[in-house]
Amino acid sequence: MKQSKQLPSSESLGFIEEIYSQYVKDPSSIGKDWRQYFEGLLNGDVLSRGFRTEPSFLPSSIFHTNGGVAAPSPSGQTSEAELQQRVGMLVRNYRVRGHKVSDVNPLPVPKPSLVELDPGYFGITEADMDRVVAADTLVGVGPIKVREVIQRLQNTYCRFIGVQFMHIDDLNVREWLQRRMEMTENRLAMSREEQLRILTRLTDAAMFEDFILKKFIGAKSFSLKGSESLIPLLELAIEKAGKQGILEIELAMAHRGRLNVLVNILNKSPQDIFRLFEDADAEYYKGRGDVKYHLGFSSTWTTQEGKEIHLSLCFNPSHLQYVNTVALGRMRAKQDRAGDTGREKGMALLIHGDAAFAGQGINQETLNLSELKNYSTGGTLHVITNNQLGFTTPPEEGRSTQYASDIAKMLQSPIFHVNGEDPEAVAQVVSMAMDFRHEFKRDVVIDMYGFRRYGHNETDEPSFTQPKMYEMIAKRRSVYEGYLEHMLALGGISRDEADSIASRQREYFEQELSKARSHDYEVRGEKLKGIWAPYIGGSAAHADWPETKLPKTRLTAILEAQTKLPDGFHLHPKLDRMMTQKLDMAAGKKPLDWAGAESLAFGSLAMEGYRVRLSGQDSGRGTFSQRHAILHDYETGDRYVPLQHLAPDQAPLEILNSPLSELGVLGFEYGYSLDYPDALVLWEAQFGDFVNAAQVIVDQFVTSSEIKWNRLTGLVMLLPHGLEGQGAEHSSCRIERFLELAEDDNIQIMNLTTPAQYFHGLRLQAIRKWRKPLIIATPKSLLRHPEAISSLDDLAKGGFQTVIADEEVKTAKAVLLCTGKVYYDLLHARKDRGRRDVAIVRLEQIYPFPEEVLSGVLARYGKTTPVVWVQEEPGNMAVYPCLRQKYCENLLGHPLSLVSRPNSPSPATGHASSHKLEQQILVDEALSI
Repeated sequence: MKQSKQLPSSESLGFIEEIYSQYVKDPSSIGKDWRQYFEGLLNGDVLSRGFRTEPSFLPSSIFHTNGGVAAPSPSGQTSEAELQQRVGMLVRNYRVRGHKVSDVNPLPVPKPSLVELDPGYFGITEADMDRVVAADTLVGVGPIKVREVIQRLQNTYCRFIGVQFMHIDDLNVREWLQRRMEMTENRLAMSREEQLRILTRLTDAAMFEDFILKKFIGAKSFSLKGSESLIPLLELAIEKAGKQGILEIELAMAHRGRLNVLVNILNKSPQDIFRLFEDADAEYYKGRGDVKYHLGFSSTWTTQEGKEIHLSLCFNPSHLQYVNTVALGRMRAKQDRAGDTGREKGMALLIHGDAAFAGQGINQETLNLSELKNYSTGGTLHVITNNQLGFTTPPEEGRSTQYASDIAKMLQSPIFHVNGEDPEAVAQVVSMAMDFRHEFKRDVVIDMYGFRRYGHNETDEPSFTQPKMYEMIAKRRSVYEGYLEHMLALGGISRDEADSIASRQREYFEQELSKARSHDYEVRGEKLKGIWAPYIGGSAAHADWPETKLPKTRLTAILEAQTKLPDGFHLHPKLDRMMTQKLDMAAGKKPLDWAGAESLAFGSLAMEGYRVRLSGQDSGRGTFSQRHAILHDYETGDRYVPLQHLAPDQAPLEILNSPLSELGVLGFEYGYSLDYPDALVLWEAQFGDFVNAAQVIVDQFVTSSEIKWNRLTGLVMLLPHGLEGQGAEHSSCRIERFLELAEDDNIQIMNLTTPAQYFHGLRLQAIRKWRKPLIIATPKSLLRHPEAISSLDDLAKGGFQTVIADEEVKTAKAVLLCTGKVYYDLLHARKDRGRRDVAIVRLEQIYPFPEEVLSGVLARYGKTTPVVWVQEEPGNMAVYPCLRQKYCENLLGHPLSLVSRPNSPSPATGHASSHKLEQQILVDEALSI
């Protein structure tokens, strides 16, 4: 900051106080120099910002030698007005910095000494301590002694709760939080009944962990010990949610403490978990299932007031935080299905580990979605179970920030740090956090400090890497024992009552273990129910093939409706041609292009009652300026989506521009598809190549959820694909990777060549009851290719074809078998060469491989006719490696060979001229048969 010039000598300390008073009330009302200086002073970093200790625009008399603000006066005593101002500055500093010295860590670690929290820093002396001030800026306090102000500040901001909230820009939000905390000194008044419920939940948590450790010695359970307060925290959150009208809670968490949460919150039968520890059902789980601490569960919670809340804990892989956006997508789908546009009846509750929350980028993507209207769920409760350790890595080696939660400061939301060994402090932050979420519809974070009593799992020795930390942990009693002593001291419970609660829980677990070990125990496989009851998974042999064709009159009407705009809407001049083309398509004067067929698929499904949700980067316009589903008024910028105005009773149809994310958004749309099976849910990559940025979602969720968790999804992934000379990162959607993951008919992979195929494929995906993920390698050049066209008759007749035969060539010397864009390159070359002895057959559905249909097509040309697989990708990529692995050199009785680009570690060259040369060589080789 530039130094201001010296103020006139007539400036007085009163003038400075007046400016500071204005700053406290409204920082924006004073000049920039003053505002930056006060901010620097209050944040304790004046010198680090380049200020002199005594800036030239302030009188030097108001400074201590240590940089703090003094208040000298002729009488030697601070005036009342001066003292009032100094106390106000101290109050603000506690709000800003108090969390840094709070007792949130249950382990005895040194705390920093902050000079900006020292009253002397502001010229408040011991002689001032018993003087009475108004303390106007301290909420809920009238005239009060200075020492009492300081005590209230320490109670509110420096006990077992530390709060970061002064980064929030909205003054109303900050004042709301200040009222909630300062009027109660950040302590919740609890009845004996409420304290007993906390004790009971701590007992349940502790007894479960002890029972597992005793009965299954050496087994991995990823114990919650050291953070048992998570269980009462969750109960308090759920009870509060019930009072706020919440009917659904979607939970997600990693493995730490998951079994405890399943039993004590989701009410899953302990016998089913104990049976998994017994590992006695090898035959049943052969080739499927997942480890016990990844499993999900759903149940109904009945609150103390008799209200029912549906709880769902998402299934989760070992990839920790990647389930976050999946849970958000599920909650959004539930809200949309219920018509909860206010996002008031459901909420997501995400439980994080400290190292993962700071270390994994998916958390930034999750937080970024929270305030976007197309992805918001009305505010998520984030709970960090802070073990102060990531496997064996301490915080100073695992993050660059003071707190694991610091990334959450990107939001306009508070972060509550709380000592997990004080369950009543936990209860206070849960109450505040849930009320904040309800009031402002924003995410909120609880950072609950605890520790991990054992190693990463129960077979690890943690003192190998953290000897001093585990020396301290060994001396800590459990949260349950500590709170029990607290209750005993208060007289809130007797020792006999406490022993009875614990004994009752142990007996219950013993009974459940006996059932689990019984010879007549029967594994209860989870059947599809509720909204998923009409759908099936399993083999493609069981797939239904409903009709997807539509009358031409309906197709025409849908196209025409897309050209009708509101009165006074100013269409961009360059889009007039698009509207004319759609009218020509509707009249049959012009063939359908790719975008036209897509709009007919989307529109017709919406009119039939199927919700359509397409989400992706720039999906409104389309990456290749082909879609223009969202129109923008050229003069006002207002938006209009013609597909949303086809019929008054149509289902919702959403074309959404996503943030610049693959991983988080794909996870969200996958989650959405889990709770909206009767919708067509699509995620579109800007280029198919970018799907590898979401590989975890593809591998751990999309392609494996059925065999691991018996969870079906009809998610569609639109991945632009095709070598066009645009370089290595704009050519391939890595079909080979999907084929590596394809087995047991778990997914569908298509590479289509006509708009009609696209139309029928999308409609089939929505209408059929056989539910599998669908990957479509969508084209780029074919979007406007003069031969990649269809007629309305193609949509009004027939249906989806897994293989398209060559109807022009009846007898052939060889069959060129291909998929996607390269078909047109081969077709042109065959015409140029006048080759009538080479058939070109298109494989439209790559997986499940249409063996029977293809066999029938190839049989037309005789059993000895060679088949040449032609692909424009390198030979080690795309489809051929899979064909070669399965069929070797004989495809369904026909000799099989390959024409492709040479093997390469990169999908394509980055030079257009090189691309054309390579393509020419490839086509020449294919037609040299």
